[in-house]
Amino acid sequence: MTPPTGTLTLAGKAVSRLGFGTMRLTDPGTWGETEDRDTALSILRQAVHTYGIPHSDTADAYGPHTVEHLIKDALPPYPADVLIATKVGMVRPAPGQWMPLGNPFYLRASVEASLRRLRVDHLDLCHLHRIDPDVAFEDQLAVLEALQEEGKIRHIGLSKVTPENVLRATTYLAVSAVQNVLHAEDPADPVIETCHDLGIPYVAYRPLDAGRLASPHGPTTALRWLLDRGRHTVPIPNTSRPSHLAEIVAAVQGERD
Repeated sequence: MTPPTGTLTLAGKAVSRLGFGTMRLTDPGTWGETEDRDTALSILRQAVHTYGIPHSDTADAYGPHTVEHLIKDALPPYPADVLIATKVGMVRPAPGQWMPLGNPFYLRASVEASLRRLRVDHLDLCHLHRIDPDVAFEDQLAVLEALQEEGKIRHIGLSKVTPENVLRATTYLAVSAVQNVLHAEDPADPVIETCHDLGIPYVAYRPLDAGRLASPHGPTTALRWLLDRGRHTVPIPNTSRPSHLAEIVAAVQGERD
């Protein structure tokens, strides 16, 4: 299937410049199981097989654990071009609550658990979900780098970071992707320029501002605005509805680079 946009290299794979965010494949509050498991499985398969979007973005905190289990049930045997990006370093005390936890022992345990849930022998791309301010940044990076050296992580990314965070991290290891909020109503993220200068793909999460930019004229303008920000930019819109996924893909058709 021809991807709906041009391609770029992300974590060593040629992927569509449109990714698929999986955060909404849970109950409200990003907590618990989805009420319509069959639809969740179907939309994961449609993204890859129907629309040519090989990059699915998830996290162990979604559910927690719910979406990684869904991906394991929907996509194996994983096609060679599929890129599953997950995130570790966030704990969920309750629905709607998120807390960073960068203890190196916890990060290692989280990676091992994601490997089991996804039923893979390595994570294609593992983001540090948040930098824990109570743990030395270098210690959080060091355990991810150690896991990379052990072959359990192929590529390392960062999420919700500043330019200073990115530059600091690159003095310790290769940063393969950065994931931050960016959309037309919140357009001032200097990290996009830092990533451009360093040749790092920039993954824009919440590109439709939790649906607020999806109406009344659909997501076309918002997604094209993001794609026009640079060839290194990858929006990952979220949805739990097949009809909305079709609208998203239609919005970027013809935007091939």
